[in-house]
Amino acid sequence: MIATKSYAAFNATTPLAPYNFERRDVGEHDVHVEILYSGVCHSDLHQARDEWGGSMYPMVPGHEIVGKVVSVGSKVTKFKAGDIAGVGVLVDSCRTCKHCQKDLENYCVEGMTGTYNSYERDGKTLTQGGYSTDIVVNERYVLKVSPTLDLKAVAPLLCAGITTYSPLVYAGVKAGMKVGIVGLGGLGHMGVKFAASFGAEVTVLSTSPNKEVDAKRLGATKFLLTTDKDAMAAHANYFDVILDAISAKHDFTQYLDLLDLDGKLLVVGLPSEQPKVSPFSLITNRRSIIGSMIGGMKETQEMLDYCAEKNIVSDIELIDMQNINEAYERMLKGDVKYRFVIDIASLRK
Repeated sequence: MIATKSYAAFNATTPLAPYNFERRDVGEHDVHVEILYSGVCHSDLHQARDEWGGSMYPMVPGHEIVGKVVSVGSKVTKFKAGDIAGVGVLVDSCRTCKHCQKDLENYCVEGMTGTYNSYERDGKTLTQGGYSTDIVVNERYVLKVSPTLDLKAVAPLLCAGITTYSPLVYAGVKAGMKVGIVGLGGLGHMGVKFAASFGAEVTVLSTSPNKEVDAKRLGATKFLLTTDKDAMAAHANYFDVILDAISAKHDFTQYLDLLDLDGKLLVVGLPSEQPKVSPFSLITNRRSIIGSMIGGMKETQEMLDYCAEKNIVSDIELIDMQNINEAYERMLKGDVKYRFVIDIASLRK
């Protein structure tokens, strides 16, 4: 067994605190990764505080993991000691269902095994995430990371990156298309970077006028203030695709009304309350609402390779593990540009 240091939630109401536990020994198909950086996703906070229900404790959050391979099992072929590797939102799946067979493990019919707050396939062992010093994962669910990139800024690509890359690719975003990004946060800022890199005309839609400068720095060509009724009316039937990354309560209808014929509203934000939708806004222009959840292992590797080619990483603020509870409170206030990343070296001290 591998002695591991971490920070964990012990219940829904108390702050995260130090927690020591053991990872499994390295099996013949496993990769042991010494974690260097772990991104902080808003879903970490939701699950640590049991805001979605079903949380299991003690819980070590974190599913945006970048580290160095320490050792590999005897049958591992894709990794060797010293490689830089990543682990994202899932660490296993059934591997045999129709979706797993199509490299869509994220939509596993039996349900994917989450990196934390989930049970291993044995149904007994609770998975623990990246707010820790080490992790052991089957090689199928480990990703290659280019050492040429800023590794601490790569970590959020394992969730925020693939969560926005996958639906934009699915929607066929390309040069000449008009793409709107709603919600300029951890997800939205990656959506801007990807859509711009695909050659689209990118517009950030926001209630905050002070976000315009940053939106254009990230690659947006236009900025639309959603509280400006005249500006919104002028953009009716304008967009081919809108990526909705809002996690707060909101109405889908106002964004559907901005879509042109066959326009697509791509939903990646997870509001706590069900959004409202007008059927009339759907049938007008044959619009559609499409949900998307991270990506399969093949597509996630493609995304990482694309980011290495285009030098795309997240905008981050590096923090020590000991400051995670403060980071959670700041995240609730939107006080981060645009993703916290934990320096796991601080946990080893």
